Amino acid sequence: TGNRVTKVIGNGLRPSIWNDFKTRFAINEVLEIYGASESNIGFSNLLNFNNTVGLCPVPFKIVAYDQETDEPIRNKDGFMTVIGRGETGLLLGEINDKTPFDGYTDKDKTQEKILRDVFIKGDAYFNTGDIMRDIGYKHTQFVDRVGDTFRWKGENVSTTEVESIIAELSGISEAIVYGVEIVGTNGRAGMVAITLEDGVTFDSSFQKSFLLQLDKHLPSYAIPIFIRHLKTIETTGTFKYKKNNLKDISFNPEKTDDEIWVHLPNEEKFTAVDSAQYQRIQSSHYRF
Repeated sequence: TGNRVTKVIGNGLRPSIWNDFKTRFAINEVLEIYGASESNIGFSNLLNFNNTVGLCPVPFKIVAYDQETDEPIRNKDGFMTVIGRGETGLLLGEINDKTPFDGYTDKDKTQEKILRDVFIKGDAYFNTGDIMRDIGYKHTQFVDRVGDTFRWKGENVSTTEVESIIAELSGISEAIVYGVEIVGTNGRAGMVAITLEDGVTFDSSFQKSFLLQLDKHLPSYAIPIFIRHLKTIETTGTFKYKKNNLKDISFNPEKTDDEIWVHLPNEEKFTAVDSAQYQRIQSSHYRF
């Protein structure tokens, strides 16, 4: 009530809160944008569609991507395939005279971002490193950074989508989702680092409620197996979560003072991960 702001511009508004945000603050127009300083493409939501970064005036493609190998998929002829409407894939920007890619001061880094012979011999595309959803009419929706989406139980798990759902659950302040390796299993198991709202403790009552909420709002393959309870969450200068350190520590209790918990198979509770429990997990004592 009384909010005089009617339009906002920026990037990173999550689809899960888009409509709620507009309703709560009576925002009429969301001018979402997408791009990077080195990218040769950019999107702007000029038409005020919901849940989209908008459209791009220059050539781009979204191609099929293999989450297990972290590589775009090439067909028997060695070329990539454009995904269909509603599907997700890797966003590429065509490199040509009108949309050049100037690159970085490090020439090797520049070459790493260029994909060649994508659709025909001799063509070149800038690899944005972002997984996007084609929602039609030349509009796209951001899904995840490459490497953030992982596979578990034969299914792709979008960390961004799972994060947005968990962050909305009762008692949760912030959530960072990532995949971790368990010896003897295929793919990566889900792990979430969380901070709690003021006055909330990670006791047995909260854990029971949290597990019930996870079962209600997420498919079984997307429910995190491991929980790391953080006091605070570190972010970069542009307010992005620092995931690499969390991934490196994984669920090893000897590498952190934070509490780590695991949802063991066929149990309806979380179990604390100490050194002995960690060894049992890594020696395939349990079948996840």
